[in-house]
Amino acid sequence: MRQGLAALPQERQRRLRSLQPSGPASLRAAEGPTLLDLASNDYLGLSRHPAVRNAAAAELENSGLGAGASRLVSGSRPVHHRLEAALAAWLGRERVLLFPSGFQANLAAVAALSDRHSLVLADRLIHHSLLAGVGVSGARLQRFAHNDPADLERRLQAARREHPGRRLLVLSESLYSMEGTSAPLQAFSALCQQHRAALLVDEAHALGVLGPGGRGLAHGLGDLALLSGTFGKAFGSGGAFLAGDELVIEWLLQHGGAFRYTTALAPPLAAGALAALHWIQSQEQQGQHPGTALLARADRWRDALARAGWPRPAGSGPILPLLVGDDGRALALQQQLEQAGLLSVAIRPPTVPPGRARLRLVLRHDLPAGSLERLIQALGRP
Repeated sequence: MRQGLAALPQERQRRLRSLQPSGPASLRAAEGPTLLDLASNDYLGLSRHPAVRNAAAAELENSGLGAGASRLVSGSRPVHHRLEAALAAWLGRERVLLFPSGFQANLAAVAALSDRHSLVLADRLIHHSLLAGVGVSGARLQRFAHNDPADLERRLQAARREHPGRRLLVLSESLYSMEGTSAPLQAFSALCQQHRAALLVDEAHALGVLGPGGRGLAHGLGDLALLSGTFGKAFGSGGAFLAGDELVIEWLLQHGGAFRYTTALAPPLAAGALAALHWIQSQEQQGQHPGTALLARADRWRDALARAGWPRPAGSGPILPLLVGDDGRALALQQQLEQAGLLSVAIRPPTVPPGRARLRLVLRHDLPAGSLERLIQALGRP
């Protein structure tokens, strides 16, 4: 362990920073300047929305801070059941089960849908939590090219030829958090139906922003085995959930260790997530899509970065990866932006492949006017 740490290059080392919210879309380091937040996943700015904060505060007063036990002992609260029912209705799924974190939810999901006799086909850029789930399940793993239905089809065909009765599971995200790209879920769904494979989609970064009324890009896929989502992004809270049919969720309740053997989601976080859901629903009732303005702004930012000579960030969502390649250059650009009062973190291997370091720019609903101009000026010429 000591040798491994000593061998880690300086440009690959990570450091924890303490950042304090300092008004809308702003963070401040200890004894440092206020920085415009272009790094967090609080896409809709709901973590500081009065309705979300008030709901969490009221539940804190009513239930206390923590649940005190697992859901199957004494940790279930009425707010948990209300949130699960509201999410199931909103997403058009039979049932929802809450988890304290997205990592736990993904571990539970993969373990529920695969075992040591299964083959899991995962997008090459899938989140680490889903890969960890494959390890827990004991399943065999194959990786297919990123967002590539043709490669997935070849692998599914080969798997069915070699083992006609084998259980197959396909893993995809809807919006990739480091790439900004969206998966062709309709094509993946059709292939899974054709080859009798289960499909698990992680919607963590799409919910609240993409899809009909912010319901995500997997909304309407009837054959989806499980949908994974989190409250720590657009919902401005914390915790996660799995949504699926009655049979799979009941199996998770009875057999899923990642659910059974952990303290329940903190009630104030559940209350905040429920208030965020109500806000998102209210936008749709008023004829507004919660992510429309954000996505239009993202397109303008992509165009402006390209005009300034930078590689146009991939995708169409609020995540804009600015590829720079070299780890050291990415860190230098991060520091350059901070000197101009902008926070954007350099993403380096192993989070991304070697030679693909980047600044991960994230747009928020509450960024002030003029933010794009500040960014372009601070970046300078490539």
